[in-house]
Order: sequence, then C-alpha cells, then structure tokens
Amino acid sequence: MLVASVSDFRKDIKSYLDRVAKNFETLIINRGKENGIVVMSLDEYNSLMATNHELASRKNEMRLDSAIEKLKSGNSFEKQLIED
Repeated sequence: MLVASVSDFRKDIKSYLDRVAKNFETLIINRGKENGIVVMSLDEYNSLMATNHELASRKNEMRLDSAIEKLKSGNSFEKQLIED
C-alpha cells in the first residue's frame, strides 16, 4: 500500500498512477486528519465488487464455503469441456 499527501501526489501523479496500475498497489492520499482518498486499479476495483456481490447473500457465501471445503478435502472432481 502506498501513502502520499495531496501535494506529493500532485507533484508526481503519473508515477503514482503507474505504480497503482502496474503493480496492483493501493494508494491512500491523505487529506487531513481521518480524511483520505483511496486510488486503485480498475481490475482491483472490479475484483472487489465481484467478491462483494458473491458474498452478498448468506446462501452464496455458504455455497462458496462448501466448494472451498470440498476442494481442500480432495472431494472435488474434474470435467472435460466439450468443444464445438
């Protein structure tokens, strides 16, 4: 995680944005006491939103937990996809 002040960010915005985009880093821009902005790549944001959606209901969360447990215990199987 990167942390910068507004003035540091303003001085070197391209470098900060390049690091966020290329290294999947999160940038916190401090704007005073307990006030800040978070900058992240679009891929990282989309990943967080997908996870949030998948865990939005208790039923989905239970399905995912069950699938993870099956995989960990070796209780899973593999299927070949049919290609046209």
